[in-house]
Amino acid sequence: MNDALVTRLVQLLDCVEPFLPPKRPPIDWSSDTAALWVRHPLGGYLVPVSPRDSLSMASLVGIERQREALLRNTRAFMAGRPSNHALLWGARGCGKSSLVRALINDLGADGLRLIQVDRHDLVSLPALVNELRDQPWRFIVYCDDLSFEGSDDAYKALKSVLDGTLTGPPENVLLYATSNRRHLLPESMEDNQATKVVGQELHHGDAVEEKISLSDRFGLWLSFYPFDQATFLEACRYWVTELGSEWGDEAERAALRFATQRGVRSGRAAWQFAAQWLSE
Repeated sequence: MNDALVTRLVQLLDCVEPFLPPKRPPIDWSSDTAALWVRHPLGGYLVPVSPRDSLSMASLVGIERQREALLRNTRAFMAGRPSNHALLWGARGCGKSSLVRALINDLGADGLRLIQVDRHDLVSLPALVNELRDQPWRFIVYCDDLSFEGSDDAYKALKSVLDGTLTGPPENVLLYATSNRRHLLPESMEDNQATKVVGQELHHGDAVEEKISLSDRFGLWLSFYPFDQATFLEACRYWVTELGSEWGDEAERAALRFATQRGVRSGRAAWQFAAQWLSE
């Protein structure tokens, strides 16, 4: 190889190097239980992170039905039994994200691993799933606050991985998502105008079918609603006592005032009240 060619190759590498993903050591899944997926034009890479908190499944008051359903599904997945991708949808602050985070605290020691993917990075989801395919661990790939706009094509990559490719996701990967929207895509009056009644059957238009088809790929739907007053007070009592204070009539009245002022009754509001109560 002559000197001129070597010089040109070095120049080419100098131009390409800024576009290459940073070189990182591989994640040690024997010690790392959670990671973030970062998209890159040439694929992506995983960044290990520590669990955000020590929240456990048992501490999530008011969503016992959803908690047990997700726990059963996840345990079946870890045991190699049939299990479903899960969509947790509904009112804000009612424990959707907390429920997924608590899974890693409760089941991480049993081999469960959690990877969070931002909605904007879903186009590289097939690359991530392929990277996990031959790992000996069980992975929940998690997308928080998932929703798409009408012109957003990122949902097509998600559809494909869920149930659209020839091979599908590997048996050691399950997808969980949280959203305020049940169907993940905006629904307009114009879409419904193409819906027709044929005989005794309701036939949706193509636009509606396209939007429903994404959420249909999640076999487990768990819905979340604002707490009623009794459930909200139960959650407040749990967090007040858990954080080291006493629960009584004065705390109950303060909790009701807090909910009225905020205009919401939820698990998040209960924790926020408890934190405020202890600081006063």
